[in-house]
Amino acid sequence: MGNLLKVLTCTELDQGPNFFLDFENAQPTDGEREIWNQVNAVLQDSESILVDLQAYKGAGQEIRDAIQNSTDIQLQGKAWNSVCPLVVRLKRFYVFSLRLEKALQSLLESLTCPPYTPTQHLEREQALAKQFAEILHFTLRFDELKMRNPAIQNDFSYYRRTISRNRINNMHLDIESEVNNEMANRMSLFYAEATPMLKTLSNATTSFVSENITLPIENTTDCLSTMASVCKVMLETPEYKSRFTSEETLLFCMRVMVGVIILYDHVHPVGAFAKTSKIDVNLIQALYTTLNHFWKYKKNICKKQIICSCFSLYDRFPPQLLEGGAKVCRFTTKHLNNESTSKQIRAMLQ
Repeated sequence: MGNLLKVLTCTELDQGPNFFLDFENAQPTDGEREIWNQVNAVLQDSESILVDLQAYKGAGQEIRDAIQNSTDIQLQGKAWNSVCPLVVRLKRFYVFSLRLEKALQSLLESLTCPPYTPTQHLEREQALAKQFAEILHFTLRFDELKMRNPAIQNDFSYYRRTISRNRINNMHLDIESEVNNEMANRMSLFYAEATPMLKTLSNATTSFVSENITLPIENTTDCLSTMASVCKVMLETPEYKSRFTSEETLLFCMRVMVGVIILYDHVHPVGAFAKTSKIDVNLIQALYTTLNHFWKYKKNICKKQIICSCFSLYDRFPPQLLEGGAKVCRFTTKHLNNESTSKQIRAMLQ
């Protein structure tokens, strides 16, 4: 285990970013305060979004009954009355994704602007770096829950079909004032994605780069790769790891690494998997292998053994917290199937 670092990294530890990023206690300085307050107003709602999504049960039975008994007006009404409040909840999730998109771009602007390097930004502005990580952590948690809940798309599809049918019959329903046709179209595109929140952030990061034409793209990609490296260093360095008061913070670091790798893959011209990438391919392999093992063998595998073999972490994590990570990576990466991606990594994620 002592030599694991050399397996996972292409360079020695002291040649890369090597500092502690306080994900648990970082507080904003006066210079960070304005952006921090703006982003914090968004993040304050993130936990309630996750709680609401986790409690989402859907109207599957009511919809099936209505479809099987198409002439039963009472069952049609029951299904419709069950679906409408669910669609309002789905709108809330979608609107939150738009707020999250703006928050991410505000943080990117602060963490990539000259004259400081990405490493200097992350070390100096730890409260903003923490918020950036919290957005990624939320995003992966949201998408993991969404992927495990097919009722979301089923409910929304039934809603769209019913609205279309009533529109043909020149009927206007009250809910259309809450979710009009334009909003329904945008929501439909959002929920059609396997990982809608991560897709939103990937698009937001790509837009940030294209809109800030005077800012070198390396400022953004280096910010992402540095964040991944810092998380890895903290996971592998006993001195840093011991400063975390909760083992959940270690899982937090793993999720953040997955998120920044995917964002990097969308922004960098050749992606995260090419040899010229500043994202260490061995790190990607270790992350994906870990998450894939949890996804495929979560009922039979020793989670401590897998995490130890990949990251030298001696803490136990509930497998359900990690099981969606491999699918997130598989569905959201952009350059995975490029010829520059090693066959080993491509095969691993097929």
